[in-house]
Amino acid sequence: MTKPVELPHHLRKIGHVFVDESMQGSPVALRVRDRLNGTTQENIPWTIVSPDADRVEFDHGDTQALYLKEYKGKFLRFCPGTRAYHCCGYRIIHIGENCPMACSYCILQAYFQDRILKIWANQDTLFSELGNAFGADRNTRYRVGTGEFTDSLALEHLTGYSRDLVEFLNDYDNVALELKSKVVDLTWMQAAKRTDRILPAWSLNAPFINEHEEFDVSTLRERLEAARTCAEAGFRVCLHFDPVIHYPGWREGYAEIIDMIFDYIKPENIAYMSIGSFRCMPQLTPIIANNFPDTDYIYNEFVPGLDGKARLLRPLRVEQFSFMIDRLRKHGMDKQLYFCMESTKVWNEVFGYSPKDFGGLGKRLMEQAFRD
Repeated sequence: MTKPVELPHHLRKIGHVFVDESMQGSPVALRVRDRLNGTTQENIPWTIVSPDADRVEFDHGDTQALYLKEYKGKFLRFCPGTRAYHCCGYRIIHIGENCPMACSYCILQAYFQDRILKIWANQDTLFSELGNAFGADRNTRYRVGTGEFTDSLALEHLTGYSRDLVEFLNDYDNVALELKSKVVDLTWMQAAKRTDRILPAWSLNAPFINEHEEFDVSTLRERLEAARTCAEAGFRVCLHFDPVIHYPGWREGYAEIIDMIFDYIKPENIAYMSIGSFRCMPQLTPIIANNFPDTDYIYNEFVPGLDGKARLLRPLRVEQFSFMIDRLRKHGMDKQLYFCMESTKVWNEVFGYSPKDFGGLGKRLMEQAFRD
């Protein structure tokens, strides 16, 4: 008898699959069932959800449920930034909600207080909406990503969603797609006909934060090895330091990971890199304290920001930002660097200029994403 294979570690908690009645025959649902066969999770329960059901309930200890849902909302959205700070201006392709990994700082804990991983299985509707938007004017460029309300690749092993999206977007050279993740799954590369419109992206942090605050994720070296694989195949990658966390030893920690990046890839392999300080809505702090009782960075010196989120005191943010930017510049980084949701004052203090000096952050990142 063939021994069942293990799913990637971050998917082993899935203990139930729900599927809307209308989505039973969808490619995503059929693919998930097929890919679970032969694994240690092949016998988990499947529940068909009636159209009359108000919502799905699931609470079984540490396990999670996967819900393949017919989504009725808009798939293409604007980034939920605020005008109080400089937003990167990218567009969100909304493919699902929630994440199987467990990072103490993750804002999704406040958004989705359940253990249900939702994936929108009606891809025909998704592709119809995207085709109408992207095809209306081929001279209008779009920088889009799927990693806002879920991780772009966390469920890829089961759903193949990113591979489908990459294949669909092969016909739209006016669209640059960013796939942002904390895990490694490069199967989407098989569907990419060109390397200049797909931007594989990974979140990074100091080794201490990776070890103590990020769980069920790929290691930093695994992420950077994947970035190198993509760069060698001709893709330009994106990297994100968000959130930067203030903790004892942060200088040594962020210096280590910054230097490590360039052991794997060159500055010219990087389309852009964001840096953002830890910030959170008031309701997130008690959730972090409850879910991660050993976490103590939430007790740092914070003040209310203009967006209502708690932010580290500006002098402390500027100190961290200046240290990281200086070190990155020594490695040859320049226009690829930007702050996620920071004020003009902080930009001027650290960079010596602000987005308005180069026509806006969205404009610069669009240029970086579509650099030929």
